[in-house]
Amino acid sequence: MLVKPIHLVPRSPTPATSSATPLAAQLRRELRGEVLFERADRGRYATDASIYQIMPLGVVVPRDQDDLLLALDIARSHRIPVLARGAGTSQCGQTVGEALVLDNSKWLNQVIDFDPEARTVTVEPGMVLDHLNAWLKPHGLWFPVDVSTAAQCTIGGMAGNNSCGSRSIEYGNMVHNVAAIDAVLADGTQGHFGRLGQMAASGRIGDIVAGLQRIAVRERGEIAERVPKVLRRVGGYNIDLFDCQNPRAYTDDGMANLAHILVGSEGTLAYSRQLTLALAPLPAHKVLGVVNFPTFYQAMDLTQHIVKLGPTAVELVDRTMIDLSISNPAFRPVIEKALRGRPQAILLVEFAGEQLDALLQKLASLDELMADLQLPGAVVQMSGAAEQKALWDVRKAGLNIMMSMKGDGKPVSFIEDCAVPLEHLAEYTSQLTEVFHKYGTEGTWYAHASVGTLHVRPILDMRRGGAKDMREIAEAASALVRKYKGAYSGEHGDGLCRGEWVAWQYGPKINAAFSEIKALFDPENRFNPDKIVRPPKMDDAANFRFAPGYAELSHQPMLDWSAWNVKRDPLSGEESAAGTGGDRSGGLAKLVEMCNNNGHCRKFDAGTMCPSYRITKDEKHVTRGRANTLRLALSGQLGNAGLASAEVKEVLDLCVSCKGCKRDCPTGVDMAKIKIEARAAWVGQHGLSLRERLVGFMPKYAPYAASLGRLIAAADKIPLLSNWLKQRIGLAPQRAFPQFKSAFLNTAKPNVASEREVLLFVDTFNNYMEPENARAAQQVLEAAGYKVHFNTAAGARPLCCGRTYLSAGLVEQAKAEARRTLDALLPYVERGIAIVGLEPSCLLSLRDEFLSYGYGEEARKLAQSAYLFEEFLVREKKAGRLQLDLKPLPGNKVLLHGHCHQKAFDALRPVQAVLAWIPQVELSTVESSCCGMAGSFGYEAEHYEASMAMAELTLLPAVRKAGKDSIVVADGTSCRHQIEDGAQTSALHVARVLALALASRGADQNVSDKGV
Repeated sequence: MLVKPIHLVPRSPTPATSSATPLAAQLRRELRGEVLFERADRGRYATDASIYQIMPLGVVVPRDQDDLLLALDIARSHRIPVLARGAGTSQCGQTVGEALVLDNSKWLNQVIDFDPEARTVTVEPGMVLDHLNAWLKPHGLWFPVDVSTAAQCTIGGMAGNNSCGSRSIEYGNMVHNVAAIDAVLADGTQGHFGRLGQMAASGRIGDIVAGLQRIAVRERGEIAERVPKVLRRVGGYNIDLFDCQNPRAYTDDGMANLAHILVGSEGTLAYSRQLTLALAPLPAHKVLGVVNFPTFYQAMDLTQHIVKLGPTAVELVDRTMIDLSISNPAFRPVIEKALRGRPQAILLVEFAGEQLDALLQKLASLDELMADLQLPGAVVQMSGAAEQKALWDVRKAGLNIMMSMKGDGKPVSFIEDCAVPLEHLAEYTSQLTEVFHKYGTEGTWYAHASVGTLHVRPILDMRRGGAKDMREIAEAASALVRKYKGAYSGEHGDGLCRGEWVAWQYGPKINAAFSEIKALFDPENRFNPDKIVRPPKMDDAANFRFAPGYAELSHQPMLDWSAWNVKRDPLSGEESAAGTGGDRSGGLAKLVEMCNNNGHCRKFDAGTMCPSYRITKDEKHVTRGRANTLRLALSGQLGNAGLASAEVKEVLDLCVSCKGCKRDCPTGVDMAKIKIEARAAWVGQHGLSLRERLVGFMPKYAPYAASLGRLIAAADKIPLLSNWLKQRIGLAPQRAFPQFKSAFLNTAKPNVASEREVLLFVDTFNNYMEPENARAAQQVLEAAGYKVHFNTAAGARPLCCGRTYLSAGLVEQAKAEARRTLDALLPYVERGIAIVGLEPSCLLSLRDEFLSYGYGEEARKLAQSAYLFEEFLVREKKAGRLQLDLKPLPGNKVLLHGHCHQKAFDALRPVQAVLAWIPQVELSTVESSCCGMAGSFGYEAEHYEASMAMAELTLLPAVRKAGKDSIVVADGTSCRHQIEDGAQTSALHVARVLALALASRGADQNVSDKGV
């Protein structure tokens, strides 16, 4: 289940930085894990999913438990504060601070013990929730605190925050599901924190237990008066659990559980080494009813009636989130299926249990209830597992979806999870909306209607007056919370944005008691200081990510980023051009700042991003880490070099430009396109190497290389010569030189007279290296009755997309190629002729990068007429214009690997569709990220190891498992080469597979024809 990370090219510390401190030196000398003290490393850990940024002293990534204990010892000897961190997804600033950050997520993520009969599991703090549940699933169990960040959040972070999840109405919060914690105190004392009746509480631990019970009894009256009575309340410390008269304090042995004081303590009391969790049986069945409401108020008002039906979850999605989901191609078909008309809000009502019939009856009861409440036909019923999961995935992406708003104004988390009793929910939300309108803004709403906790984020510009509005809105919200006897901190903890409200919520006596508790555990205030006890003001601008004086460096971009430099009206949602808006990067900085640090890019389930993070598990290689580095660079926080800095070059070194983030990142941070801009900046300052010139200018020298193809192939067979050449160029000796052949376009010509026409855009790779693909595509198109034109230009090189120039940072040359291509193809476009390509990265450049060159309407027209080969076939089939007479393939088994850009543009489904046209075909698709070759990346000597590690994640094992009797399909040139090198299997472009299946070729083609 867990991917073992690889370590690539250890970095040398740079002198004259904080990496040269005695602390850093000792940590490097004595630890086996990573010790990160460079300014860019610290900058990547200076933020979480909140609005805050505080530069840490340094970062340690412990290799194991011994490393962790040693790091704590060294920190104690230097008398410096320590901050535990998992995925860094905290929304209130819990995981930022001026301390030594210990990152548990890379290595401290193992299952330590498992007892299926007792239904308990013990894990290290860096274990990711989704990974744990995948491990538990074969045993019929799960850990049911299912937060929306389950794909990336860690168990340690969930415990520190007392996380809740969508189904807390059924299963409770973390505090109800943590059985024990093994932890280390600030003075080095190690202890097992569990049920008091089963503990030998002596020494330091005994003193702590006695002190907790003394405080709880002393403050019994204040606790009864001031602690909120709602389920969702996670502020301060759980002191009420240590009063014997409090029924919440009892476990089944009649005693309190000492672990529960650590749950929700935000790492301020002890450092958790491992956690024992209580598990629940996986429900046999689930059904979902989506209730559509004409007004938001009705959704809130009627929730109190819905919960009486006994659902396991009732989750809200408001109109803003619906609209943003519809604008996302990945979410649109899912959310539209759940809608009836144009609702202003929907509630996702889930029922779970052992008997499907009983659950379906509950759905029927929900339908009847809504009819009784004057909303007949409001419920969309979903009983299929796939459709339910798809909709829950949209709901889980709610935070990221909301943060995809363009412009400086963003939904800001600070009153996000105030909880009120259900009977007051409608009035609370209505009055809070009036508060927002008073300040000229709107709130975005989603989340846990079942327990009266709605995540609301007013849209504020934290650069210009947002802090003042935040303070006044918070004060108004607190008055409403007190009026309705709710909890100001209901789910996401205190941190920096709600810490100062602990005293407001609990009063001076309990607040003083919290200081006593902190002193019991950590008298020197070294564990995550300034959280819960003596926190700063929420609007202390010095702690903001966009602190006073924040401004972008001047940067003249090579690409057009103006689409990101917009203004958005918070009330109407309308967007308009913002001029410069203070952005001196032409809008590039605004795109980088779209990253909200939620860490969605750290997930390891299906999807394409991020292959480099998947193999290293280093923060600098995940999209979030790159975005943070770029933000720091563009704002001068890494010096004045901006995009041309060494830090930017390093952080993008393993980016394979897969465009996975373009699709999978809900806020749309397109790291592949940003890398083009960064490469151009670097090349502008430092020039090109020989290898980079060979890659970039390939379209120009390819005709000459083709004439020397046999000579190049012969040289590659002489080890001494080929290894010497590869070493001089910087190529991996394990790779063969690219094989150039006679160009397809030299002899290609239309062979069919037809009213139906198409232009086949044959890229450099398929023209000079794999012309058999172009021949097969022409054969298929002509068999379908199309006259095929080609991308030739009279007396000149074939037209080119310019992709190789972009990879080398030669944007001006790429623009020139695009201009040449536009001039030649627009006459075909004007005639309504589709432009069809074979290589995904090349053809899709016409739909993506061409739009960033400033060619306006001409580029848009070409983009609208550009199709991948299989996309065109599907379009024509759907229009009733395509008929292919196909027969079964030898063996019939086909394994499909999608090119990253196909997946990023949702263009893999057409490949699956056309392959399904082949009679009797047995098609399976590899769930993989990037193949690892990524153009020239896998050829480069310093990247060979990383390239193969990416391929070995899923692709190469799947190809080997498929065996020699399967046809492997991969449309990407790089993908096919990687499969050949790594699995000694020849993969085919889909055009060749269709050509094999054409009836005109006969049904008994020899398997050798397909090259496998």
